[in-house]
Amino acid sequence: MGKKHKAPLVMEKMNLAGRKINVFADKDRDMDKRSSMTSNIAVATQEKGAGSSSSLLEVQDNGSLMGNEAKNDKTFDRQHAIQVQSTSDESIISPNDGVQEEGGEEAEEDEMLVPHADFVPEGPQPMEVAPVEATNTVDAQTVDDPPSARFTWTIENFSRLNTKKLYSEVFFVGGYKWRVLTFPKGNNVEHLSMYLDVADSTTLPYGWSRYAQFSLSVINQIHSKFTVRKDTQHQFNARESDWGFTSFMPLSELYDPGRGYLVNDTCVVEADVAVRKIVDYWSHDSKKETGYVGLKNQGATCYMNSLLQTLYHIPYFRKAVYHMPTTENDNPSGSIPLALQSLFYKLQYSDTSVATKELTKSFGWDTYDSFMQHDVQELNRVLCEKLEDKMKGTVVEGTIQQLFEGHHMNYIECINVDYKSTRKESFYDLQLDVKGCKDVYASFDKYVEVERLEGDNKYHAEQYGLQDARKGVLFTDFPPVLQLQLKRFEYDFIRDTMVKINDRYEFPLQLDLDIENGKYLSPDADRSVRNLYTLHSVLVHSGGVHGGHYYAYIRPTLSDQWFKFDDERVTKEDMKRALEEQYGGEEELPQTNPGFNNSPFKFTKYSNAYMLVYIRENDKDKIICNVDEKDIAEHLRIRLKKEQEEKERKRKEKAEAHLYTIIKVARDEDLVQQIGREVYFDLVDHDKVRSFRIQKQLSFNLFKEEVAKEFGIPLQFQRFWLWAKRQNHTYRPNRPLTPPEEAQSVGQLREVSNKANNAELKLFLEVEHGLDLQPIPPPEKTKENILLFFKIYDPIKEELRYVGRLFVKGNGKPTDILTKLNEMAGFAPDDEIDLFEEIKFEPTVMCEYVDKKLSFRGNQLEDGDVICFQKSLQSQSSEQFRYPIVPAFLDYVHNRQVVRFRSLEKPKDDEFCLELSKKNNYDEVVESVARHLVLEDPSKIRLTPHNCYSQQPKPQPIKYRGVDRLTDMLVHYNQISDILYYEVLDIPLPELQGLKTLKVAFHHATKDEVVIHTIRLPKQSTVGDVINDLKTKVELSHPDAELRLLEVFYHKIYKIFPHHEKIENINDQYWTLRAEEIPEEEKSLGPLDRLVHVYHFMKDPAQNQAQVQNFGDPFFFVIHEGETLAEVKVRIQKKLQVPDEEFSKWKLAFLNLGRPEYLQDTDIVSSRFQRRDVYGAWEQYLGLEHSDNVPKRSYAASQNRHTFEKPVRIYN
Repeated sequence: MGKKHKAPLVMEKMNLAGRKINVFADKDRDMDKRSSMTSNIAVATQEKGAGSSSSLLEVQDNGSLMGNEAKNDKTFDRQHAIQVQSTSDESIISPNDGVQEEGGEEAEEDEMLVPHADFVPEGPQPMEVAPVEATNTVDAQTVDDPPSARFTWTIENFSRLNTKKLYSEVFFVGGYKWRVLTFPKGNNVEHLSMYLDVADSTTLPYGWSRYAQFSLSVINQIHSKFTVRKDTQHQFNARESDWGFTSFMPLSELYDPGRGYLVNDTCVVEADVAVRKIVDYWSHDSKKETGYVGLKNQGATCYMNSLLQTLYHIPYFRKAVYHMPTTENDNPSGSIPLALQSLFYKLQYSDTSVATKELTKSFGWDTYDSFMQHDVQELNRVLCEKLEDKMKGTVVEGTIQQLFEGHHMNYIECINVDYKSTRKESFYDLQLDVKGCKDVYASFDKYVEVERLEGDNKYHAEQYGLQDARKGVLFTDFPPVLQLQLKRFEYDFIRDTMVKINDRYEFPLQLDLDIENGKYLSPDADRSVRNLYTLHSVLVHSGGVHGGHYYAYIRPTLSDQWFKFDDERVTKEDMKRALEEQYGGEEELPQTNPGFNNSPFKFTKYSNAYMLVYIRENDKDKIICNVDEKDIAEHLRIRLKKEQEEKERKRKEKAEAHLYTIIKVARDEDLVQQIGREVYFDLVDHDKVRSFRIQKQLSFNLFKEEVAKEFGIPLQFQRFWLWAKRQNHTYRPNRPLTPPEEAQSVGQLREVSNKANNAELKLFLEVEHGLDLQPIPPPEKTKENILLFFKIYDPIKEELRYVGRLFVKGNGKPTDILTKLNEMAGFAPDDEIDLFEEIKFEPTVMCEYVDKKLSFRGNQLEDGDVICFQKSLQSQSSEQFRYPIVPAFLDYVHNRQVVRFRSLEKPKDDEFCLELSKKNNYDEVVESVARHLVLEDPSKIRLTPHNCYSQQPKPQPIKYRGVDRLTDMLVHYNQISDILYYEVLDIPLPELQGLKTLKVAFHHATKDEVVIHTIRLPKQSTVGDVINDLKTKVELSHPDAELRLLEVFYHKIYKIFPHHEKIENINDQYWTLRAEEIPEEEKSLGPLDRLVHVYHFMKDPAQNQAQVQNFGDPFFFVIHEGETLAEVKVRIQKKLQVPDEEFSKWKLAFLNLGRPEYLQDTDIVSSRFQRRDVYGAWEQYLGLEHSDNVPKRSYAASQNRHTFEKPVRIYN
């Protein structure tokens, strides 16, 4: 193929079947996550407000450019076919691009349709349901199809499914086809993933969309109240045709046979779907409609947005923030006061939604923190404490206390003697029980409820000893702004997890805390203060315990008009929506198909009030005060007005963009400045050259006058060249503009030169200079004249720089210009030089010798080509240079990679940097690290790659020689990282990979001690091998002692491992492996003796009395036939070595599935353990009820820690 052939650049369609696209979708719901998407963009960051997820979505591109250059075809590679002014490949992404959550499989596995479903139409008519436009329906049923219904899907042989994705059969709701999509082993997470899918999305007409409210459930087939149910709503469309929950429930819970979700290996899934009227979310102008603006969501910051709106709409608080001293030299990203002032100012004066990134940066948060949902109550406390601290020593010191601080008095009063102990405490908010309380007043009643201390729980009064007493709390004073945190989240001790309380809970518009003669007040409270409060704001949590969405209902002036602040969107709402609809409970939808005999169609209201803010009537005029510009520091007004003006300028510029063309003009001066510093390949970075914003109707000749003014180059000395993107991905000046083209308008010229990019016109300005360095007219350009650009390479300095350009004759030879090149380079006239043509650099560098004996045409050189030259090297001298010739140097530059290494133990801190090559293999990389660490054995280095989205180490380290090149270590789907984490092992990595590492807790038989041992054995080893290895490391009570290995999970024994079991599949990540000696008593069991589980437990005072919490170390115990409880107690007390006084308070009970049945001393214990039809022995045990006196870690530190439980930290 001849090089002269200037075929237009073909925009080849990319073959991207199976490409996985991941998007940082905005959200804050671990709740709503898409399993897949069809998209015509490769990577995007969405900033939506409703119904999307906080998922991290990724790109995996297995495609290639069809018809792209053949790698070994030099002639084809050198093709300079062009399309003028094209700036980028317009590669078309396949409409079947799949989406996976982070860490997705590289290829989709087979899908499997399982027709195990019973479709039971429920037939309710949801509120505000409207028929969807006919244009959006396909294959709609002609029969009366209910707009809401329930679909039940029974999946058999669930644990044996070997498919990644599983679809239900199709069902109809609202005239549409739906189906449920599950990932039985999780969508690249350790949770069941489940979504509602539009079954016929691929055949629907262009522009289709539909809106549905729906819930998905996994039925608990033992206890229905433990059914896991999550609801959401979504506007389905071609790009988001399925929606649901990537982390629906932990796989460890789902597959645990004792939990009740899998019975006879059958899983039952329910979907309740209600088709709703489509809402146009984006056309809403909040400022115009309401006078207020919203806050943008950074990823999972809706909880923060709802709190910030609430605080902003307390004008006294806003005024105090404005009066915090800041200076014009402060940086908002490093100053919480200034960032909050800036945010409040923009909320007050902006016309569009406001970003919060400056504020979160001032908190010291990174991107990862912004995608981590926290608890709004916790953030409220942390933020107020931080502001209180920042206000100290300023004119607004004490504002937080004045607004939010109240006091209560804890008291203990003896009944039979005259003794009373009191302690006064302050509070900024009150935590009120929801469980078991019908409204706020019932919660306050419970808060001040008197507890009697008697019996075993008597109070020790100082000079009176143990006494019967009353214990309680009364309020000394309430604050002007009363913040009530509703305890919607509680710990469920039976399920061993946090749960959300969605019970109905009412709260009044006016709250009178002086009722019943001030029953909540202490005797020394100031009764002259009237504690009558009016409701100011309601913060709502929508979703479940694993995640959800926050928004707020606020009435800023305490008028009858409420507003809903939902991230960027602000809407007017009525009082019913703000109050009654946020009480929680269940919503029963009315029947629409009375012919069906079915149960009422109920939705649990997963959206309910979570925090209430009341303002005291007597203080409302002071708190709802005027806040205007005089309250804002002048430097802040100036700074923010400049920001607003700049924003308005950019907005106006954007709105008028269609009237203008951006012309980027590159000159020799740019090439000199950039080549060898920022640019090595091609000629210039167009983003760093002078650009002009020119009206499209302006003639190009008038634009040349602008250039003359800017650069001091008279019009007659200017010649402009168009740039061209060549088929080999280089970008070079292609041809000069013709006089007729220069006579056109700028807009016409851009249309001619560049149909691909509507915004920019890129030009090269050629200016020739005479001997006096003054501009002269450019030489005539003929077909015979070729414009070449020249770079010089110095192998000593390893330096490349631009030295100029020349016109050469096509039939001339390189030898004709050698003297001139030596002069340009500063060499002696007769120095011998070698010439190389820079052909391409993607995907690999191609730079080849120019044959000095051939003509320029014979070397296939043409306008815009780049020649690199250097002094000729003698063969012996070339060995002294790292990169002796131009191709070697360019290859080095193309592949060099500076990698930041971090210790895996300190994943936030860069420890050292190494310059490596992308071509380095695994051994070369670890050898470089070992050299830096002065470590003799590189095989003891283990590397872990970086997750570009979470900014954390990936969960799995790199296996020994598990990747070919450094690039494989750094690539994270569509991104290239420059971070690797390292650790130094105590044994070589290949050896470690052949071993299984287990952490085993050894419980000594006679000493009260537990020692954690790390056991490393070959993966094919058995439990017996573990026990033998352990025997060499532990102290046994006697030489012949036998050991056993147990699986302990949340203080219950689930399994005794048989000695022959292979250790390769034992997982010690989620539960504890415990080793202990087998007591002699157990080795000689009689035929009627029973070995039972014994667990410690206590009842949870905040929960139903039947619910218990296990703690401490569980153990096995032999129960003899006919043995009474009294006899058993004696032996248990001896085994545990509990003092008489303490053991006398213990109660023993038989527990079955978490329900205690207390035993009397005369009861025959073995008779209770006759049943065999229980799920697991751990669900039927002898319980020891007593208080847990051992300090224990908080539940937040438990293995099943959820994202919202992570602590909120403000670092600055």
